[in-house]
Amino acid sequence: MATKITKRKPAKAKDDKPVKKQTRFRKIMRLLFKAMLWFFGLSIFSVIIFKWVPVPFTPLMITRSIEQKWNGKEMVCKHDWVPIEDISINMQKAVIASEDATFMKHNGFDFNAMQKAMKNNEKGKRIRGGSTISQQTAKNVFLWQGRSYIRKGFEAYFTVLIELIWGKERIMEVYLNSIEMGDGIYGVEAASQYWYKKTAQNLSKRDAAGIAAILPNPRKFKASNSSSKIELRKSRIVRHMQYVGKLDY
Repeated sequence: MATKITKRKPAKAKDDKPVKKQTRFRKIMRLLFKAMLWFFGLSIFSVIIFKWVPVPFTPLMITRSIEQKWNGKEMVCKHDWVPIEDISINMQKAVIASEDATFMKHNGFDFNAMQKAMKNNEKGKRIRGGSTISQQTAKNVFLWQGRSYIRKGFEAYFTVLIELIWGKERIMEVYLNSIEMGDGIYGVEAASQYWYKKTAQNLSKRDAAGIAAILPNPRKFKASNSSSKIELRKSRIVRHMQYVGKLDY
């Protein structure tokens, strides 16, 4: 009796799409992990380097130079680094009095100032950031300009780093040597020469208050031959300087 032979149907190939998706996901995660390691390594390394090495330029200096070139203007970038020993104590007190009254006390963030800034912004008043000198230094040296939560996150990260690694004296030194103090003018030495024809070491209280008074918009306001608005601000800063006290770094 003949036996009927039935052919077996070939087994269906297993769907390999989930496997491919898992492999792709692992590759992406590995790339992200490596990118994070590189970011943390380079950021910490750069903060350590700039603890001792003068900051040669900042992202803002590059941005302003590109803007000048784009607008057909002469590229101007005056920047002369000087150690903090050669910066008048009046200048150091002036920026604390005008920008960050609790600089010597906080650990990088003034949460009371942040809350006040948020309330003012919610009420539709003039936009205020509530940023400390430490936060401004972190932004000026390591980050781009603008307002976004991503940049604020990076700013907070670098603020913690410089508070831990640099300390207050170095933060003040970098801040006063890097901040924009006029159109194409960066740092207190260049600003002193530009506005008062003297060195940063010889700034009087009124001179220092003049430079500090224009920091909210240094390309619009003038530290010398100032408007009545800036003159009033200078007087207010001079009064507040007496409450700063000794800078025991």
